[in-house]
Amino acid sequence: MSRKAKILRKTKETNIAVEVNLDGKGKYQIKTKIGFLDHMLEQLSKHSLIDMKISTKGDTHIDLHHTTEDTGIAIGECIKKALRSSKGIKRYAHALIPMDETLTRISIDVSNRPYLIWKVKLKVEKLGEMDTELFKE
Repeated sequence: MSRKAKILRKTKETNIAVEVNLDGKGKYQIKTKIGFLDHMLEQLSKHSLIDMKISTKGDTHIDLHHTTEDTGIAIGECIKKALRSSKGIKRYAHALIPMDETLTRISIDVSNRPYLIWKVKLKVEKLGEMDTELFKE
């Protein structure tokens, strides 16, 4: 069974199209108009081997919040749709990943109960044009 999905998410502030192939090769076409967000989503696609097409138009002339938040929501919805069922999927996973000058620890529970614990200290307020306070979104 194919684990692919497409969704469109349209709000007052954003218009987003997302396509994923969970059994892909890490190919991506990502256009959010936020350089650092594009870079991070490209890394997610590349290292997870999930093919992703993401096109986001947002009210970036005001700020980057809605574009960042709604893009994340749309990706989550699309991955959930592609999974269809959690049958055969391990519920829990974790990883420690050293990359460049960081060490990232991630634990995940695929239980359909979203929750985030954010213990991050950032030394800068922006990376490129993106406010680091948006990373949590």
